Amino acid sequence: MSITAETAKQHANDPAVLCCRAEEGTVLEPANFEDPAIFPDLIDSGLLNVDGALKLGQVLNGSKLTKTVDSLTPITADIVDKYDADEVAEEEAPVAEAEEAPAAVAAPVAPVAAAAGTIKLHIGEGKNIDIELPAGLGGGVVAPAQAVATAAPAVAAAPVEEHTETVLREMTRKHYKINKVVLGDETKIEGDTLYVRKSAATEGAEAQHLVQSLELSLITPDNYHVYTETVMDIQPIATKADSDMGLGEGVTQVLDGVVMVVTGVTEEGVQVGEFGSSEGYIDENMMWGRPGAVDKGEIMIVAHAVIDNLKNMERPGPIAVHTAVDHVVSEIREAMRRDLKDVTPSEEQTLKQTRHPGKKKVVIVKEIMGQGAIDDNFIFPNDPAGVLGAKPNVDLGNVPVMANPLEVLDGCIHALTCIGPASKEMSRHYWREPLVVEAVHDEDIDVVGVIFVGSPQANSDKFYVSRRLGQMVESMGVDGAFVTTEGFGNNHVDFTSHIEQIGKRGIPVVGFSFCAVQGALVTGNKYCDAMIDNNKSMSGIENEVLACNTLCTEDAIRGLAMLKAKMAGEEIKAPERAYNVNVKNNNVELIEKATGTKIDLVENEQSLPISEKRKEKYD
Repeated sequence: MSITAETAKQHANDPAVLCCRAEEGTVLEPANFEDPAIFPDLIDSGLLNVDGALKLGQVLNGSKLTKTVDSLTPITADIVDKYDADEVAEEEAPVAEAEEAPAAVAAPVAPVAAAAGTIKLHIGEGKNIDIELPAGLGGGVVAPAQAVATAAPAVAAAPVEEHTETVLREMTRKHYKINKVVLGDETKIEGDTLYVRKSAATEGAEAQHLVQSLELSLITPDNYHVYTETVMDIQPIATKADSDMGLGEGVTQVLDGVVMVVTGVTEEGVQVGEFGSSEGYIDENMMWGRPGAVDKGEIMIVAHAVIDNLKNMERPGPIAVHTAVDHVVSEIREAMRRDLKDVTPSEEQTLKQTRHPGKKKVVIVKEIMGQGAIDDNFIFPNDPAGVLGAKPNVDLGNVPVMANPLEVLDGCIHALTCIGPASKEMSRHYWREPLVVEAVHDEDIDVVGVIFVGSPQANSDKFYVSRRLGQMVESMGVDGAFVTTEGFGNNHVDFTSHIEQIGKRGIPVVGFSFCAVQGALVTGNKYCDAMIDNNKSMSGIENEVLACNTLCTEDAIRGLAMLKAKMAGEEIKAPERAYNVNVKNNNVELIEKATGTKIDLVENEQSLPISEKRKEKYD
């Protein structure tokens, strides 16, 4: 397939190969050449050998064929009348390279921006070019006597800006340590013991006609080797101390040492899940310490639901389960507001949304599931990760919804999504969202907010929503954007469209997704040239280990380095053709070397006892 002049310019340093038969005397133009993006496959198949081929940039300056040649013929010095030996640009070695492998959908980490005071000038070709630099600019790059004095206007030195940190809003988290949980006849908190009324679960089930039963049980740190059905959600137990206060402001009370775990099956025993499920012994099927998972040492209150047959794959089924469970958690929240009113917290935390005027403005876009069926999320509940007061993003049309960072970290998303467990972002994931945490604390950028956008089922809806997102981001006047998604496959259509809608407006974008071997992007565009692969699994697959391949702090750090480099205009190195974990490891080492800071990498599933399910997968 022939290429355009723009593509030819981008691939000036790639081999020049004809796409079609060309006659002697043909003056070579971009339309005569094949797209270099497909060369690796042609070379592997034996259809192409580019040894000795001239570069595109060498033969697109009026070179003429001296003989008639067939398609897929590399242009060599002996079949053109002339070529420009000096035209090939010298390539700079980037700091890192792509982490995500689909052809023509690059996933690089680009170099970190040049140090302050450095001036780069590259002039490919021109005449009568006059440059005048003021004395002392960039640490005395040019002395006045060396500048060319002509009619060209002088470049005024930019005033030095003072960047004053501005705290836009604050929120306080008051933590209360729970060391024991008792299932009994009353919900209350006494000292470090949480008592939960078991019959609250029965009441929650009775209020939802699709839920046949809801039972509570405990998994304690002394015995994590306990069987559970597939985990639908993991939730923090927290409440607003003042019920009149909205998320992201005021005081939030948090119970430490205990989490709510939601599981469910149909009456015939079918897991309430979609692409895979995490049923089995929980110590073998969950990655401890992930943002959305359980930390070792925590007590799990397991709420297990049984729902009507065939409702596991329909939207009302999971919604009914989550609503029934929230009846139990709501009672715990009431006890927290009542029983902890005069109790001194074990820890108090102040979260701030800080703006950095004068720094590069960045927005975080998080794509959440919204296909309907069993994929949905509740947005902006009254209490952290709650149900009451929230709106399903499917009912909102999946259109972009703006949140501030503190609303996100205060549990503004209640996750209903039933996708593959390895890349599923639980409610607790948003409560501890690593990209939001790292970005807000990065003094080199100015985070303007977080946009949640749903992923509809129909392509027409996907592109409708994506266009609205692009316009919203454009109107914010940002210098860069992150786009993240959980899962893979159908949602990659709008994920890459989001990147395109932002990128075509001249805004640098970095994407986050699980890709690796199994989740490679199903589509792409030229703006998908910077991607962080969230994969942690050894085999690069959806291994059905809960939260294994979700976005972690290490990914956020790599993404921040990448976006800073992209906003600085650094060139991006093309990705490798196949997933290679060494690319990520090399990128981490390069960032560590540049920043002088050690990046702690999370463990993969090999750190867990191997389950029977994984034995069968690997066999």
